[in-house]
Amino acid sequence: MPRGNAATELVQIIDRTMAEAERRSGSWVVCRPGCSECCQGVFAISRNDAERLRHGLEELSTNDPVRAARVRQRARDSIARLSATFPGDPVSGILDSSPQARERFETFGDDEPCPALDPTSQTCDLYLYRPATCRTFGPAIRFPEGEIRCCELCYQNATENEIAEAATPVDRRHLEELRNAHTIAAYPLSGDCLK
Repeated sequence: MPRGNAATELVQIIDRTMAEAERRSGSWVVCRPGCSECCQGVFAISRNDAERLRHGLEELSTNDPVRAARVRQRARDSIARLSATFPGDPVSGILDSSPQARERFETFGDDEPCPALDPTSQTCDLYLYRPATCRTFGPAIRFPEGEIRCCELCYQNATENEIAEAATPVDRRHLEELRNAHTIAAYPLSGDCLK
């Protein structure tokens, strides 16, 4: 991953926040390699996310060209399945600005596996380069407005109070990156990030 730039610094902030969230949550967090429930569905990514994915795929192409070719093929297959009904431009992945398109996007491609997800191992082939949305899934995090988000598979039998105590506040820059993601493009229909 490129070092010394604002995007890299932001990833480090997100990763530190999530490490703290996982520490505070202890045994409530059940996320482990092979748990891929969160690797299903189409979601918005930022330009930084797309660049990270491109860089990760380049690195994978150098280190493991066969695995990189499988990721690219899964991306092509996914795009072929999704393009006809995508509520926007399927080439760029940019969503139409109409309220109807945004509403359709809420459930669009919910069952589509991520192209970076290895279907055999159920692990991410681009884990170090994953988008901010992927990085923030699992442990409880608290947004400035008070909303708490966490994986529904974690915190089984936890009370709302226990989840609230474990929730880690989101850094303002981290929040900005997540908000920016909702205005860029839909992954995996996002230009050439996995081609």
